[in-house]
Amino acid sequence: MLASLRLRVDPVTTRIASLLPSATEILCALGVREQLVGRSHECDFPSDVTAVRTLTRSRVKVEAVSGDIDLDVRRILREVLAIYEVDVDALKDVAPSVVVTQNLCDVCAVSLSDVELALKEIASEAQVVSLSPTRLSDVWDDVRRVGSLLGLERVAGRVVADLEARLDLVHSRAATADARPSVLTIEWLDPVMIGGMWMPELVELAGGVPLVTAAGDHAPTLDEDALRELVPDVVLIKPCGFNLARTRAEASALCALLDRLGWKAWQEGRVFLADGNAFFNRPGPRLAESLEIMAACVHPELFVDMAEVHSSDYERLQP
Repeated sequence: MLASLRLRVDPVTTRIASLLPSATEILCALGVREQLVGRSHECDFPSDVTAVRTLTRSRVKVEAVSGDIDLDVRRILREVLAIYEVDVDALKDVAPSVVVTQNLCDVCAVSLSDVELALKEIASEAQVVSLSPTRLSDVWDDVRRVGSLLGLERVAGRVVADLEARLDLVHSRAATADARPSVLTIEWLDPVMIGGMWMPELVELAGGVPLVTAAGDHAPTLDEDALRELVPDVVLIKPCGFNLARTRAEASALCALLDRLGWKAWQEGRVFLADGNAFFNRPGPRLAESLEIMAACVHPELFVDMAEVHSSDYERLQP
């Protein structure tokens, strides 16, 4: 949701720094790409935003395997360091009048407190907008509120209406299915973390029954014994920050784990890998595409068209 909303600004003259990939996607959907003067190192969509000045960097070795990344994150936190840094000099150079950030997860993006400290250091009076959605309704509210801040209420309303219509279309078709499979979503590999927040809502809209988490829950970590107790019909693995190729690189370890667990979903070929960098983990406009991918996994017989559209975004994991 939106914090620090003080006053409406001019969408034409406003200089916007977006320190969150989902916020960048929201801003571009609202039509203010040209006002974007700074971005986080992870903002990569739409593709032309990579030409915008980068204002953050990571202390984590992101090229490592998921288990080593987790250890690296824990080490940094033990040392009371921020996982991400704001480039104060770059921030001063671009001189934003609005900064969009988040205060939901310090592991996911630069923290609100670090942003505020950086702005204080350069004596900036930029308006700070902090997003922290945990449900789909929060995401749509963020679109509307950012739109309101920029004087683009009607544009924001149309964006949300279009996204909700896409979700309704999928849900209506999924509702015709004869059964509702149980679905487990995994958002980190080592340790295994189960998808929370808006993920259970996406599962339900796709015609499935979410396992372990409910809407708004934070992602829990499960050990192998706890995982063995689960009986998923469908498993969707979409690690946060990993594209499909990056996830595929850990397939051998994944297959070994699935062999040990003995899930029916694995035996019946209903375990899927998806691009967790572009989809599912970014609370913005592409949650609509995320639902389409989910539906193609949960009810492939009903969503052949969406499977074709997203053929490069997900794949079946073969034993």
